[in-house]
Amino acid sequence: MAILEVRDLEVSFGAIKILNGVSFDLEQGETLGVVGESGCGKSMTGFAIMGMLQPPGRISKGSIKLGDRELVGLKEKELRNIRGDKIALVMQDPFTSLNPMMRIGDQIGEAFLLHQGMRRREAFDKAIEMLEKVGVPDPKGAAHKYPHQMSGGQRQRVVIAIAFACKPDVLIADEPTTALDVTTQAQILRLIRDMQETNGTAVMLISHDVGAIASISERIAVFYGGQIVEYGPAEKVLRHPAMPYTRALLNALPHAGMTRLEAIGGYPPDFSNMPQGCAFSPRCPLKIDKCLQAPRLSPVETGHDAACWRSAEVAAMREGRLLSEEQASS
Repeated sequence: MAILEVRDLEVSFGAIKILNGVSFDLEQGETLGVVGESGCGKSMTGFAIMGMLQPPGRISKGSIKLGDRELVGLKEKELRNIRGDKIALVMQDPFTSLNPMMRIGDQIGEAFLLHQGMRRREAFDKAIEMLEKVGVPDPKGAAHKYPHQMSGGQRQRVVIAIAFACKPDVLIADEPTTALDVTTQAQILRLIRDMQETNGTAVMLISHDVGAIASISERIAVFYGGQIVEYGPAEKVLRHPAMPYTRALLNALPHAGMTRLEAIGGYPPDFSNMPQGCAFSPRCPLKIDKCLQAPRLSPVETGHDAACWRSAEVAAMREGRLLSEEQASS
């Protein structure tokens, strides 16, 4: 049974629809990679699940179930009891995620105070334990530091410690490695994976970096124009992309011997003036007249869906540069 079920989710800002019919599941202990260009709706989906949409943003349609509990329509007080306990969020900028005026140990300890009813001293001691688990050097000393006294990688480990403090059922990691150097990025992704395996947490990993998504995801959802345009097992999506946009993302990855990036032509769609039919058609080299009609997300093969009239042809293509088999299966 899925621990998180999202069905036909729509998010609107006034009359402008930002998400349109987003549906997916998260199983216990699995990682769903969510990938796409900036502004495609990835983070908006995470904020909607967390109940953190800012007015005038609102969920205008759809369902979000955490286990058997419907989250859409819950009051803020009820959502606060769930956030940080059953479902947690790691954001891309750890510095702005942390309170600069509070010691690190107190910030981690808040999760234990709010959701587990611990006393302050006990919560602080548990915070030190969490700092040790996430690999922060000198956990006891680090607990007495303030965010500005730590490196970017250490701050992100602190944010991960807060997120995993109460062993959440679901973790939403929104671009968790963007502000970090390459070596630290790999360490943070391994840490999330290790903590996930220890706690059995389902992870929704949001990123524009296909390589990062490929490294730890069992399934992948490709977003474009506020919709999922390809969805399926990571190995199938990465080796045999069935939507031209997914293929373009993979071919844009840098590789040895490259003299220039294979950029995707054109620009992402304007939500206030969406193109007719397939949102990617103005940029698509394979568009046909039928693309003036919007394709539905449909099976290409078992468990692998794509929203493209030519998905079978695209999946069968062999030319072009895709992720290596080692990357796709790692």
